[in-house]
Amino acid sequence: MTLDDWLPTADAHAERADALTAVWRDARARGGKHAIEDFLFTYYPTRPGQLRRWHPGPGSVLLAPRGDDPAVSDGAANAAYAERTSWRWYRETVVQVDGCERHGVVLDTEAFLADRGETVAFVRDLIAATAGRPARFGCFGLHEWAMVYRDRERGRDHRHPLPLRLGHDGTDAVVEGHPIGCTHFDAFRFFTPEARSLNRERPTRENQVSTEQPGCLHATMDLYKWALKLGPVVPGELLLDCFELARDVRYLDMRASPYDVSAYGLAAVAIETPEGKAEYVRHQRGFAERGQALRARLVASVETLGV
Repeated sequence: MTLDDWLPTADAHAERADALTAVWRDARARGGKHAIEDFLFTYYPTRPGQLRRWHPGPGSVLLAPRGDDPAVSDGAANAAYAERTSWRWYRETVVQVDGCERHGVVLDTEAFLADRGETVAFVRDLIAATAGRPARFGCFGLHEWAMVYRDRERGRDHRHPLPLRLGHDGTDAVVEGHPIGCTHFDAFRFFTPEARSLNRERPTRENQVSTEQPGCLHATMDLYKWALKLGPVVPGELLLDCFELARDVRYLDMRASPYDVSAYGLAAVAIETPEGKAEYVRHQRGFAERGQALRARLVASVETLGV
């Protein structure tokens, strides 16, 4: 990619990342917290600066600036190129362009796999296995309810600084009145002790690859985590697509939760009612479709490594 190609692409990527993180950054700038979006930066430990960093993906050579490149005059292009040569797992190379030798920077896939090969293989296997399984749409987001079930009896504080929409008794009644079928270990592990025995599934870290399914909201949000784990193998656009889907899913996750999110100008998805269940499943199906498309793109990115 010539400078005229990759520098504007990198700048546009940073602008998109800024737009996607604007709400969270504004809350932080005001010294506050955001009970919905904090999850995207705490449970998934990352920072907006990581999202702003554009990667072209394996095999793409970003050509060094030349003296006749218009963008070189202010020094920004040289600085952008020099910065990339210092990034982990990148190396400089020389390629032939129109019969001339040109310097460029490229992802060193051998070095990356030497450091992260096991992680890459695990992520590929998990994503591919999840994509090949039928989606289930009958959970209605009860995982969030199970995380606060009978909290008051034990004097526990619930997980988010928001009031419970139905109060403690009403929340417990919803859990007791619905079958719980959570397939996601990283949600199940936060269930209260009293709620764990109510779950029909027994997800564990060890059986994660064989139990996750594409209808699960948390498995869909985790595509952002797996994109981060794959690092520079994931092209910038795909990383931000995964983050955007995780952010959209997180809003449904909290709207369908036992918490009152009206302080954020949001209406509840009242999953304790038939209408709320139907609304939840409608959104869930749409997110599952988007998630499956992203899984295919993530697997394709890994396959470029020959893993």
